[in-house]
Amino acid sequence: MATTFNSTPLFGGALTASLPSTFTDVSEMRQVPDHQEVWLDPNGFTSIVVEILERVEKPDLEALQHHLDDLVEEDAGEMKVWTSGVAHFVRLPQGTPAYTLLATTPPGAKQRGRAHEPEFVGVILMLVRLEAQKTDLIVAINVPHVEGSYDESGVDFEGGELGVLMGKAGGMRDEVVRTLEVRDWGLFGEGG
Repeated sequence: MATTFNSTPLFGGALTASLPSTFTDVSEMRQVPDHQEVWLDPNGFTSIVVEILERVEKPDLEALQHHLDDLVEEDAGEMKVWTSGVAHFVRLPQGTPAYTLLATTPPGAKQRGRAHEPEFVGVILMLVRLEAQKTDLIVAINVPHVEGSYDESGVDFEGGELGVLMGKAGGMRDEVVRTLEVRDWGLFGEGG
């Protein structure tokens, strides 16, 4: 079944992006920090996190890795980055530096021992560097692979087979890259 997307206001409408129409705003269920928007698939385990962070003063690809390391729990074990590259966010000012990567990691401490403990978590991370605003905007699509929720025979990252769940997540990434828009630069403070 194809994923349908809706234009979704983020941070009170200061940003918008098309997200899966079935995803739920986590802030309706629990408190979410002011610098985050968290959306969850009620029919699965995938989440999308949009986060406004202080700009990391490192070269772009090092900043991308820094944010990935920050997202992944320290005790999660060996993380593997499979692909990384430049992203072109269509609705952001031309020349805005942006990058994306695909990684996998074993489950972290918060996920271990749960009824639906993942075998591993696929992560698609997008980074938009807003230098004038002294901001790094990140979008993370987290895809826990829980036994029985995916076809294990269709997943071979080394062989280039990402499987259905990561394929859907790739479609979500493509939609965010195509539709993410800043409607109110004041969201980023004085530098906006």
